[in-house]
Amino acid sequence: MSTEATTDTLIAQLYAVDGKAEIVGGKITIMGPTGDMPSSAGFAITVSLCNFSKIHGGRAYTDNVAYVVDLPHRKSLSPDSSYYTGPRSQMKFLPQAPDFAAEVRSENDYGSAAEQAMTEKRADYFAAGTKVVWDVDLLSDDAVVRVYRNGSTEPDAVYCRGELAESEPAVSGWTMPVDELFE
Repeated sequence: MSTEATTDTLIAQLYAVDGKAEIVGGKITIMGPTGDMPSSAGFAITVSLCNFSKIHGGRAYTDNVAYVVDLPHRKSLSPDSSYYTGPRSQMKFLPQAPDFAAEVRSENDYGSAAEQAMTEKRADYFAAGTKVVWDVDLLSDDAVVRVYRNGSTEPDAVYCRGELAESEPAVSGWTMPVDELFE
């Protein structure tokens, strides 16, 4: 079976998954449900992006949307919140990576293995064309939103409670109060 046929088969199988999943390493990886704080924070980001997009264009997407990408080891991404300016796809998965993605840490997103997985996923976002990725850490007192741009492996900016986080150049002009992540 060719790689293209395998990818097409996996994407067809992804449509049948009940819940959140991504295609990584040639197989469908199920992503477990999240808790109160991460879900609320992801939703707050999406609402803020949605309000911005009504005035400035683009579209905001909530958790569980699938973006089809063409990387050697990854064929889809499913961020916790995202902003997208690419072509519409009606009922199908979106055909390219988002401009901006937010990954909100859940209960099991801590420790060295989780850090490595998050680093690898950020690299995949950048390789697929995403311009900015937020790493949202609701348990941290000093670094709630870490902003990664243009393939950086270290955060280019860090925002704490009481500050406005941004995602330049992916969502130019948009800011969000970090405190809204905790409402």
